[in-house]
Amino acid sequence: METAYGFSTVTGREEKQARVNEVFHRVAERYDLMNDLMSGGLHRLWKGAMVSWLSPPHRAGWRFIDVAGGTGDVAFRIVEASRRKASGTVLDINASMLGVGAERAVKRGLQDNLVFVEGNAEKLALPDSSFDAYTIAFGIRNVPRIDLALAEAYRVLKPGGRFLCLEFSEVDMPVLDKVYEAWSFKAIPQIGQLVARDRESYEYLVESIRRFPNQENFASSIRAAGFERVTYRNLSGGIAAIHSGWKL
Repeated sequence: METAYGFSTVTGREEKQARVNEVFHRVAERYDLMNDLMSGGLHRLWKGAMVSWLSPPHRAGWRFIDVAGGTGDVAFRIVEASRRKASGTVLDINASMLGVGAERAVKRGLQDNLVFVEGNAEKLALPDSSFDAYTIAFGIRNVPRIDLALAEAYRVLKPGGRFLCLEFSEVDMPVLDKVYEAWSFKAIPQIGQLVARDRESYEYLVESIRRFPNQENFASSIRAAGFERVTYRNLSGGIAAIHSGWKL
């Protein structure tokens, strides 16, 4: 994944990061709308399932970090699930996405629960053992060095802390895999062109899904980073999967 930009190969991780950044600068304002259109609204159910599995406690002092979560969609859900007791850091490498999220936090009255920070998942400028939970949804496949991101997730979690990752994965149901393939490569870029005036960015996003490791291979990477009790749950026939691991 380090030099993979969709189905293309770039010269190095710096070029990949720059090109991915440009994609998200272009799509930031319509990112969540496009997620609705691309998934038929299923991304909302998938994110809800991840937060439900996380089960944030209803007590003050519980802290989480949501990485690649610029628009705030997952962080808002976590705070609400904690009955507005949790506090979180929303970290993203893309300032445009963070700007959208910060504005939405104010509109929801959640600005006191969340801080929005520009940063790189591969090198978090945060202390060791800082958070009770680390979440990342539909973001890790865009990180050039996934192994470094997983190592950083482990580092910033407290002992007993939990890692949860929601990501597109490998469909494991006959027929559905063919339908999903056709939807991904024919419909999604066309929707991107019509709604966001940006076909190229959505072609990249579809291709990046196909280059991402399948469920078992990604679970192995999480274990290699030091996490224990690693498991995953398939969603919608494997279109997406939630991966869980613990720092014990």
